[in-house]
Amino acid sequence: MEISAAQLIGFRTVPGNGPTFHAFNPASDQPLTPSFQEATREQIHETVVLAQKAFTQYRKTTSLQRSLFLEAIATNIEAMGDELLQIIHLETALPLSRLGGERVRTTSQLKLFAQLLRDGHWNKNIVDKALPERKPTPRPEIVQRQIPIGVVAIFGASNFPLAFSVGGGDTASALAAGCPVVFKAHPAHPASCQLVGTAIVKAARETNMPDGVFSLLHGFSHEMGEALVTHPLVKAVAFTGSFRGGKALYDLGVRRKEPIPVYAEMGSVNPIFFLPGAIKKGGENLAVQFAQSVTLGSGQFCTNPGICILLNSEESRAFLQKTADGLAGSNVHPLLTKEIAMAYAKGLDNQSKLPGVKVLTQGRKKNIDPSIQFVEAKRVLQQPDYFEEIFGPSTLAILAEGIEELYQIIDIMPGQLTGTIHADETDHSEVIGLIDHLTQKVGRLLMNGFPTGVEVSPAMVHGGPYPATTDSRVTSVGTTAIYRFTRPICYQNIPSSLGEIIIKND
Repeated sequence: MEISAAQLIGFRTVPGNGPTFHAFNPASDQPLTPSFQEATREQIHETVVLAQKAFTQYRKTTSLQRSLFLEAIATNIEAMGDELLQIIHLETALPLSRLGGERVRTTSQLKLFAQLLRDGHWNKNIVDKALPERKPTPRPEIVQRQIPIGVVAIFGASNFPLAFSVGGGDTASALAAGCPVVFKAHPAHPASCQLVGTAIVKAARETNMPDGVFSLLHGFSHEMGEALVTHPLVKAVAFTGSFRGGKALYDLGVRRKEPIPVYAEMGSVNPIFFLPGAIKKGGENLAVQFAQSVTLGSGQFCTNPGICILLNSEESRAFLQKTADGLAGSNVHPLLTKEIAMAYAKGLDNQSKLPGVKVLTQGRKKNIDPSIQFVEAKRVLQQPDYFEEIFGPSTLAILAEGIEELYQIIDIMPGQLTGTIHADETDHSEVIGLIDHLTQKVGRLLMNGFPTGVEVSPAMVHGGPYPATTDSRVTSVGTTAIYRFTRPICYQNIPSSLGEIIIKND
């Protein structure tokens, strides 16, 4: 499959003029071809200006037209076949079976947003009928609906090269809303980004979308990200990645002369509470499932459980040892980048040096080996450092001396994407209090399951209180993600003949 290592500025393929970079195969640490060049500030400006020009046309397209565009994108991604998966595999070392499933998820969510548009209710029309006879003051007709906000800059994630990348949920929801997208390709898998980007451009041409409705720019520097976020024509930003990266982009967005929303999903430790009845009933099988959730995707999902909390007992300690045995027998794939592997090793080392932390897994020989460590709750209550996310296949067990300590742990815990409770019916007297506390800290609360699996559906919330995300009111997965890129407008006393013209793109 031929890969053109260039910027996709609307319908044009333009060579980059900035510094050169290339991806590495995580399994061999060998550089991959082709090499790419970073987009210049001039190219970034040209791209955003073109996107704004496209917005004047794209925002007037009908819901049906945009649904056909999204479906064409899905069709073009599927048409690339296994060659696309092979290239992603080279850049990420993710297994082909995983990538095949991720492709289905990616195309399915594109089709889901297409169906949302076809259903015709996405723009939330609210109509207050006119009351001309009302006393003492007549009421005019008032209509509220959602409209697109403008050009959206999207930053791809490293851990989902399809579902949270070029053709992923952020792009699907922004395009569904009627917003052009300027996508900043991830430097760890630029060839994968390029191929999916060409599929989107091809779909735009096939469905007669305006030039500039989608562009893809390559680069690796912080300066490039800054140039995108601070461009005055960009009206919103979506990001999935580290806390450091997301917070930096957020700060840039809110400090602009015209502040804009930056929807950054920045990671989470996703606490799991194992209550005594669940441990007794689940036994070794529950420990095996927990170990599998910790190591799923080599621990590089934003929903891997980085912390578990248990009441201190012989049964709890035995459960943790069974989990440690399961982790020790796990085979994990290479981490996505050398930098992630180094950060994982450093994070584990830093955690092991915190007061009271003890290691349960033994014989760690590689930086990517799974790990479980434990600490008493009284230590955690004295300082917040235990809640630092370690991106990789590890978890920290916290042993509490009673239900009140469980509540206290939740109360000092920073915001999370998910929180999970494993409980038997014999534990239900404690569950109500845990749910009450956890709902203030998480975006998704699970019972008797594991958070490493995010359903793409209308009810899903993939978000949470800060610092999990920068805005806990929205989700980056599911159909309501579209409302990150719309705003309400109110039409008052518009004559019916004009009103039909105004809402013609429903």
